Amino acid sequence: MKVLMNHIYEYKKGVRRMVLFTCNSRYEQFARKRLEHQGIDYLIQPVGDGRSMNLFFGRQECLDAIRLMVNRPLNQLSPEEDFMLGALLGYDICAQCERYCRRKGRMECDGHCPHCN
Repeated sequence: MKVLMNHIYEYKKGVRRMVLFTCNSRYEQFARKRLEHQGIDYLIQPVGDGRSMNLFFGRQECLDAIRLMVNRPLNQLSPEEDFMLGALLGYDICAQCERYCRRKGRMECDGHCPHCN
C-alpha cells in the first residue's frame, strides 16, 4: 500500500494526471476509502484471475477516455489502444512509439516518429 500512497502523493502534487495501480483485490476497500477521502476520481477493473484488480485514478477527462477504451483485459488492447493508454499514463512517448511499432509487427521504429527525432 506504500506504492499506492506514493501514487496518490504524486497525483496530488501534479506529477501525474492519471495512475494505473494493480494490486490484490483484498485492498479494494482500503483504496476506495483513501481515494474518496482525498476526493480523487477512480475506476476499478477486475483482472482475469479474480484475485487482482487494476485501479485507475486521476483526472475525470482521462478516466472518461479509459471507460471508453478499456473494456477488456489490458493484454487484449489493440496496439492503438495500448499506445493511448501509455500516453495517458505519462509513459515515455518514444518508448511508446517503439512498443507500438513492435506490436504492429515491426521490430524497430523507422525513425519517422515526430516525437523521436
